[in-house]
Amino acid sequence: MKFFRYASDMGDLRQALNEAAEIKRDRFKFRSLGENKTVLLIFFNNSLRTRLSTQKAALNLGMNVIVLDVNQGAWKLETERGVVMDGDKSEHLLEAVPVMAQYCDLIGVRTFARFESREADYTEQILNQFIRYSGRPVFSMESATVHPLQAFADLITIEEHKRSVRPKVVLTWAPHPKALPQAVPNSFAEWMRAADVDFVVTHPEGYELDPQFVGDARVEYDQMKAFENADFIYAKNWSCPGVTRSDDYGKIINTDRSWTVDADHMAVTRNAFFMHCLPVRRNMIVTDDVIEAPTSLVIPEAANREISATVVLKRMLEAL
Repeated sequence: MKFFRYASDMGDLRQALNEAAEIKRDRFKFRSLGENKTVLLIFFNNSLRTRLSTQKAALNLGMNVIVLDVNQGAWKLETERGVVMDGDKSEHLLEAVPVMAQYCDLIGVRTFARFESREADYTEQILNQFIRYSGRPVFSMESATVHPLQAFADLITIEEHKRSVRPKVVLTWAPHPKALPQAVPNSFAEWMRAADVDFVVTHPEGYELDPQFVGDARVEYDQMKAFENADFIYAKNWSCPGVTRSDDYGKIINTDRSWTVDADHMAVTRNAFFMHCLPVRRNMIVTDDVIEAPTSLVIPEAANREISATVVLKRMLEAL
């Protein structure tokens, strides 16, 4: 595997899940794979789980790890072509990327949507410059439109806790005070469609996810109806994806607190497990009693970030 951005990059998801289970039984089984290999983790944005879990995964595999926080530990980088660099950005990504590649074998990139242009975000300009100009295998640690390491960890968590062969999984929008990217819901929808689950998406009108990710998944605008007999509830806010009205891209167009996941919502489920990628705004996204219930999987889900990253790095090392 040379690049990791989408569910399709993993191939057979059942095989990937089996590999994850194998690694979870012995996290250091493939330690020799990374001997004398270096992974460079580049962060354009803040991170807690992604930073720690990916570093731990690399160490599990015996790799050297270099972490670069672009906003604090490097020159400010220009990313646009044709720009007269007379401002506060001292180096262009077109030079920085091939230089970075000299010091590593694999590159992980984390960057968020800027909400300045839907086209710029959805063509993944920054991530694709690393893919195009580094000459190294590149994996996404979240980008403008996708967060595949999170979605893979989510799938592992569902596989470990499901009570039926084909569980009902609901992705629900929930309110938030800030405009957030669509990366997590995009990837979650994409991976659930590729998995053997009964998948439903629920959100207010105007929050329709891009068809390339949500595909033909069932969309239910009545949240309580969507929750009926669900086995897993995955709550996440996202700003307007601009699918139906591009002028609204990246905006907050709904603040309805009735979408907050609470006990009344969970009562119509089949004693569903609650999931969220974290960090979570309590009593905005979910009430205290739901996230603290025995059916809350937010901590096991976060722990599986190490496992998903280990599988991905293992496969990339095997392809070198």
